Amino acid sequence: MEELNKIILVTWDFTEKSEFALLHAVNVAKTLHHEIGLIHIVKSSSEIPELETKLDEVISTKFKDIGLNIKYFIREGSIFHTIGDVADEVKARMVIMGTHGIKGMQKLMGSWALKVIASSKCPFVVVQAPPQNATYKNIIIPVNYRSENKECVNWVNFFSRYFHARFHVYKANHTDPNFVKGVESNILFLSKYFKAKNVLFDLHIAPGKDEFVKEVIDFANSSEADAILLMTTKNIGLTDYVLGAHEQYIIANTENIPVICINPKPAKLGGGFRAAGG
Repeated sequence: MEELNKIILVTWDFTEKSEFALLHAVNVAKTLHHEIGLIHIVKSSSEIPELETKLDEVISTKFKDIGLNIKYFIREGSIFHTIGDVADEVKARMVIMGTHGIKGMQKLMGSWALKVIASSKCPFVVVQAPPQNATYKNIIIPVNYRSENKECVNWVNFFSRYFHARFHVYKANHTDPNFVKGVESNILFLSKYFKAKNVLFDLHIAPGKDEFVKEVIDFANSSEADAILLMTTKNIGLTDYVLGAHEQYIIANTENIPVICINPKPAKLGGGFRAAGG
């Protein structure tokens, strides 16, 4: 992994959920010795002067004593593209985003967050509540049959190195022989990598009595997890947003557990490495 970038982006819309996201960012930034950038998206550039005043006031009053440098970016555009564009522009280490979860609007809120996440190359941490602990040291990794699960390794190494995290690998209990083969391949790959890198981990097997995503949330809750590290679906499309990709239910989980979302690399055409799911 390349040398650390020095900024953590926080999506900011002056709501309580934004403040929760900023509190998470403060913990992360202090651990990594990074600065924080608030990002606010507007529909018209005419709104920018007023919002600059408001953000200056927020930073100088509510967050003046956190001991970190906070800057802001106000951009005209769409949240579904501009947040990712700014993250790429400033080479953000990660984006931390507050969301309202699934209360009354499960598919809408899940797909809304997922569509924003899919626009960026860097990880998103999606939060619904203030941080329970200073850092993410107790992290769940759900592993199913999709081969992009293997692409989490760089970020596992990152959180292991800088947060001294322990990972609880949660293995899907499939019955379809083709799915079982994919799961076993992923588990073997991850176990070898973690051992080679001295990453602390243990392995758990889902009961297989309910949908895997629901069992993941139940396990994370019973384990008092600080976060769930989730690989998003490769090449996610309109159907996934409308009908509901499985990860959106984890992202908008009812237990308010932070979710670290990693986008897999785009599939390569014409040969070479390809990590397409399925």
